[in-house]
Amino acid sequence: MVERVAYAVDGWGVGELTFADGVLAWHELPARAEPSRARHPLAARIQAYLRGRTDDFLDVELDLSWCTPFQRSVVNVLRSVPYGETATYGEIAALAGHPNAQRAVGSVCAANRFALVVPCHRVVAAGGLGSYGSLGPAYKRRLLELEGAVL
Repeated sequence: MVERVAYAVDGWGVGELTFADGVLAWHELPARAEPSRARHPLAARIQAYLRGRTDDFLDVELDLSWCTPFQRSVVNVLRSVPYGETATYGEIAALAGHPNAQRAVGSVCAANRFALVVPCHRVVAAGGLGSYGSLGPAYKRRLLELEGAVL
């Protein structure tokens, strides 16, 4: 069974969670302003996170059936980056066992279906912030500032 849950956070907009048989299959970050109510506990947690509550989301089960073994290892390392901290693409690659795969880590981040739950916003370029897909670096900076990360 597929369930879609929209949620809204003042100042952030509306996001959407997609669950397949109760497992998170996709998360779209808030990007537009429309009224909505959270109807799932994870949506409420994301709302609280975007209002400043610390949450590592490590208990959220993810559908990683789309991942290659490399992608799965990167996702696991990404989930270990603590709230309020950052790591470079190179550091993530090394921790995933592929020290020269920074660009491949960037590709995994670009394909991330679980924004915030798999915190790609905490991955930065060696020389600066780096990008954040269609939402751009300003959105990434906002998330990192929310967490109190040193930029």
